[in-house]
Amino acid sequence: MSPLLVRQLGMQEYEPIWHQMQQFTADRNADTADEIWLLQHPPVFTQGLNGKPEHILNKGNIPVVEIDRGGQVTYHGPGQLVVYCLLDLKRNKLGVRQVVTALETAVIEYLAKQNIQAVARKDAPGVYVDGAKISALGLRVKRGCCYHGLSLNVDMDMTPFNQINPCGYKDLEVTQLKDIGVHHSMADVEKDLLHHLINQLSIDSFDLVDGFVA
Repeated sequence: MSPLLVRQLGMQEYEPIWHQMQQFTADRNADTADEIWLLQHPPVFTQGLNGKPEHILNKGNIPVVEIDRGGQVTYHGPGQLVVYCLLDLKRNKLGVRQVVTALETAVIEYLAKQNIQAVARKDAPGVYVDGAKISALGLRVKRGCCYHGLSLNVDMDMTPFNQINPCGYKDLEVTQLKDIGVHHSMADVEKDLLHHLINQLSIDSFDLVDGFVA
């Protein structure tokens, strides 16, 4: 079986990528290599399976997409790193909670390298710095495989977060790397966070490619 494939996809519209994740998961078999997709999205609110309309306070001109991950509403936009994990949980002997912990710990370790203390919360998945959310996450599991993943706010326009109750929490503060003194390029954040995530998932090797053509 081929090693994990990491795809660097750049800026991508949300809905086509979501449907490609669904299709990839539907089509894969026991020998399909796992993949991680690194990308950014144009402005979009995504509403999870448990999402309540009242948590969208004012969508303005930003589209709202109702999707199949867990959780409530969140925002994606330029300057936010999105990491989608398309993994065969059964083959890797991983539970959903283990993947969530791996995602959170990868972000926490990355921030620790920048001398930033961050924590996860059992009651609200994600990563927090001084009570403000810097990374959101959500997964969908089908046929023993997962997709969706995490987002990490790097250097973005944070205004749209004021138009929602992020992840369903009223008055939840949201922050980003830029605002806590971490001024790294998106490419550097991608590379460093990927390193921590690969370690957390105990992956031995991977191939890095641009786009969907290896």
